[in-house]
Amino acid sequence: MSGPRYHWLVGGAIALGLGIWSMHFVGMLAMQMPMRISYDPWITACSLLLAVVISYFALDVMTRSELTIGRLALAGLLIGLGIAGMHYVGMMAMRLQPSFHYRPLLVLISVIIALVFSWAAIWIALALDDERQHYILLKRCIGSVALGVAVAGMHYVGMNAVVFPVAATSDVTKGLSTDSLFSIVCVFSLCGLVMTLILSTLETRFDRLLMSSNLSLEDANKRLQVLATIDTLTGIPNRNSFIELTNERILRAEQNSQPFSLMFLDLDGFKTINDFMGHAAGDELLRSMAWELLNRVRNGDIVARLGGDEFVILLEGVGDLSDIGPVAANVLERMQKDFVIHGMPLRVTASMGVATYPKDGLTVSALLKSADTAMYDAKQHGRNTYRLFNPEMTDTSARVLRIHRGLADALEKDQFTLAFQPKFGGLQNKLVGAEALIRWRHPELGDLSPMDFIPIAEQTGQIAQISEWVVGEACRQMKQWEQHGLAPLKVAINLSPEQLRQAHYVERILEIIGKYGIESHRIMFEVTESVAMKEPAMAGEVIRQFQKAGFEIALDDFGIGYSSMAYLQQFRVKQLKIDRFFINALDDEGEESQAIVSAMIALAHSLHMTVVAEGVETMTQLEKLNELGCDELQGYLLSKPLNAALFEAFLREQGKLDKKLFEETLLGIGLTSIPPLAAIVH
Repeated sequence: MSGPRYHWLVGGAIALGLGIWSMHFVGMLAMQMPMRISYDPWITACSLLLAVVISYFALDVMTRSELTIGRLALAGLLIGLGIAGMHYVGMMAMRLQPSFHYRPLLVLISVIIALVFSWAAIWIALALDDERQHYILLKRCIGSVALGVAVAGMHYVGMNAVVFPVAATSDVTKGLSTDSLFSIVCVFSLCGLVMTLILSTLETRFDRLLMSSNLSLEDANKRLQVLATIDTLTGIPNRNSFIELTNERILRAEQNSQPFSLMFLDLDGFKTINDFMGHAAGDELLRSMAWELLNRVRNGDIVARLGGDEFVILLEGVGDLSDIGPVAANVLERMQKDFVIHGMPLRVTASMGVATYPKDGLTVSALLKSADTAMYDAKQHGRNTYRLFNPEMTDTSARVLRIHRGLADALEKDQFTLAFQPKFGGLQNKLVGAEALIRWRHPELGDLSPMDFIPIAEQTGQIAQISEWVVGEACRQMKQWEQHGLAPLKVAINLSPEQLRQAHYVERILEIIGKYGIESHRIMFEVTESVAMKEPAMAGEVIRQFQKAGFEIALDDFGIGYSSMAYLQQFRVKQLKIDRFFINALDDEGEESQAIVSAMIALAHSLHMTVVAEGVETMTQLEKLNELGCDELQGYLLSKPLNAALFEAFLREQGKLDKKLFEETLLGIGLTSIPPLAAIVH
C-alpha cells in the first residue's frame, strides 16, 4: 500500500473510531444508575481498538479505485457491525454483580439500525463524490446525520435491550470510575475532534493541490501543444504545423479543384550575420522577418518557419503568375529597406521559389521540394528575386547535387588547378601582376568555372579548405617561378564572404605564405564591393587586419553595388576594379558610359587608389581606357587565363619580344604599344 493512502486510512480510522467510541461512553455516562459503576480498563480499551480497526477496514473498502455494489454493502456491514460490536464490548466493561442480560429482539433491532443507517451514510457520501452537484454541503450534512443516527440509534436501542438486576452492585475500588472514564472520554473526544479538523483541513488542501496540479497539467499540455505547432522564436507556425495545415488544404483542393501555391524563402547571407553579430542578432532578425512577412501577405495566407532562415508561405487560391507576382513583389520591396537589429541597420535579401498545387506536386513533401528547387534557382540567378518551378530545374538540381558531392573529393584527388590571367600597366604596356583563378576538372561534368562550384562551396562550408588551397598553390607556383630564375611578381586572389567571417583567418594565411617564403606585399586579396558595402563593419575589420599584416586589398566589381564614399575612404584599399558591365558599355556610341568610367577613375585617383579595368575584350575598350588614364588592364583581348606552364612561358618571353614591330602596326589607331601577350596568344 502506498504511504500517503495508508496514512489517510489510519488517520480516518482513528477519527471515526474515536467518534463512535466517545458517543457510546458519553451515552453510558449520561445513564442514571442507582449505584456508582466502574469499568474494566482493558475491555474499555478493546472496545476502542475494535471501533478503530473496524473503521479502518471499512474506509479501506470504501476508498478502493472501483467501488462496486458488493463493496458498498461490505463497507456498510463493517461499519454497522463495528458500531454494534463496539457497543456490546463496551457494555461488557461494566463491573456489575450479578451481571445483566439482553432482550434478543431489541438487540437485533439495534444491529439492524446500525447497518441500515451505515449503508445510507456511505451511499450518500459516495453519491456526493462529484463536486459539480448542487447543494453539496447540505447533502453532506444529511450524510453525516445518517451516520450519527446509526451510532446513536443503535446505542439507545441497545441500551433498552439491557435488563439490569434489581440488586446489582459494582465494585468501585477496582477498574475505572465514572469520573475517570469521563476524563478519558473528554480527552479522547477532544483528540478525535482535533484529528477530524486536521484531516478535514489537510483533505481540503489536498483537494486544492490536486485541482491545482490538474490545472497545471492541463496548462502544461496546452503549452506542449503550442510548442508542437508554433515556432518558439518567431511565434508563427512551425514545420509540423505547416505540414498539417497544407495537408488539410490539399484535401479541400481535391474537393473544390482550387489551386494554391507554396512560396519558399531563404535569407541570403544569414550565416554572416550570425557569425559576425552573434546568434542574438540573428534571432532578432528572424523575428523581424516573420513579422514583416505576416504584414506583406494577404488575409488567409499562412506564414511558417521551417527552420534556420527558411520561411514558407501558403498562398491561398493562387495558381498563376498574375496572382503570385504581387505577393512576391511586396516581399522583395521590403527587402530594399534596412532592418534595424540591435541599433545597427542591416540590409538582407531573400531568394524565393514558388510551386503550385497540383501542377508541381500532389503532396506536401513534393511541393516543398519543388519550391526549394525553384528557390535555389533564384539564388543561382543573382538572389533577391523569385522563380517559378519548372521541370527543367530538376536537372539543374541534379547537377548541383553532383557538384556538391564531388567537392568533398576534389582536393584529395587533385582535381583543382590554378589559372593565371596577366594584368598590364596601361600605356606602359608592362606586366604588373596576375590574378589567380581556380578551375575544377570534374571527372563527369568536365571543366567547371568558379561560378559553377564556389557558391555551392560557400553554402556547404567547404570554401575554407578550398581558399587555403588556392593561397598555398599560388605561393607554391610563385616560389617555383623564382627558382626558375623569373622575376618576382604580384598575384591577386579572390576572397569570398565566408572567408571574411572566419576567426583568425589572417593568421592562417600568414602561416601558409610563410611556408613557401613569400612576402605578404606580393599577395593582393580582392574583396567584392557588394560584400564590403553590405557588411562594412566586418569587412573593415578584416581589411585592417590584412593591411596590418602587409597584404594589399583590391575592391572587386566596383560600381554594381551600393557604394559609399565614407566606406571607400575608411577601407583604404589599394585598388578599385571596375566591373566588366561598365567596360562593355564603352563600345556604345554614347558618351554616358565613358563619363561614368571617367568618374570612377577620377574618384579612385583622388583617393590614391589604382584602377583596374577587367573584362577588356575589344580594341575600342582598350583605346578609351588608355585615353581615360586607367592604370591597369586585364581581359580576353590581352590574354585569357593561362595554366601555370603557359604563364611561365609567357614570363620568359617578356624580355624577348620585339615590341617595335607591333607598335608600328598600330600607329594608325593612335596606340604607341600593343599588349605583349598578343604575340603569343593570338
